[in-house]
Amino acid sequence: MTAVTSQDPVRSPAARTADRPVLPLLRRGLAAGGPAGLAAGLFSLLLAEPLMDRAIAQEAERHTHGATGVTAHHEELFSRGTQHFGLVVTAVVVGLALGVFFAVAYALLHRSDALTERPWSRSLLLAGAGFTALSLLPGLRYPANPPGVGDGGTVQERQVLWLAALAVGVLGMLLARQLHRRLADREAPVRQLAVAGAVVATGAALFLLPGNPDPVAVDARLLWDFRMLSLASHAVLWAALGIAFGLLGLRAARAAGAGGTAGTGGGTAA
Repeated sequence: MTAVTSQDPVRSPAARTADRPVLPLLRRGLAAGGPAGLAAGLFSLLLAEPLMDRAIAQEAERHTHGATGVTAHHEELFSRGTQHFGLVVTAVVVGLALGVFFAVAYALLHRSDALTERPWSRSLLLAGAGFTALSLLPGLRYPANPPGVGDGGTVQERQVLWLAALAVGVLGMLLARQLHRRLADREAPVRQLAVAGAVVATGAALFLLPGNPDPVAVDARLLWDFRMLSLASHAVLWAALGIAFGLLGLRAARAAGAGGTAGTGGGTAA
């Protein structure tokens, strides 16, 4: 009986993968991000685009009948059908990019632990934190507006404010995670209340930022519906990403367990 040592040149795929744990995570992020982006794009196409059409019609009406009473004609560069197709394609691309960043964040947050440990719960928690930090909290301070709202001269200012809101949201979620880790030996209500307090404090800090510089001359009901559907599309994206990434992680964990069992069983050879 001859023992098979760790210096053997022939290694199982599971062993080779363990040397490069980030690469499978990146593939998992892409595999989860594409369908998540598609789901969000179809959601926006079916539910949000009718509101977009109404907002565009209102904007065209305002520009058509100016103060002088002169009628202006504006021809769209792309048809609405082309724009709808572009919406879905863009959503898929955004989903793929977000999937990569999701995988990198997952690897950084759990680099001290086995990446196959608790993939389902960790994926859902990260997706929830991402939605809160990058969509919900910034969206409460600077909610989405329909097309045509906003002065072209304030685009840069609005972009800076939005990036500042994203930074505050991310820092708030990192603070919440640190509090949860520091209070690991305390009872669950203490940890949960500390995390909730950090989220509330982050929301309060966001409202210290300057307000939107542009007036919103849109019907109030249309504006509310548009903002709610925009936030809902973000929720669909993050939820689909977390679920798909978690399910793929469970499959990878089962495959790693099967590979480890097979490797143990093949530890000796005649």
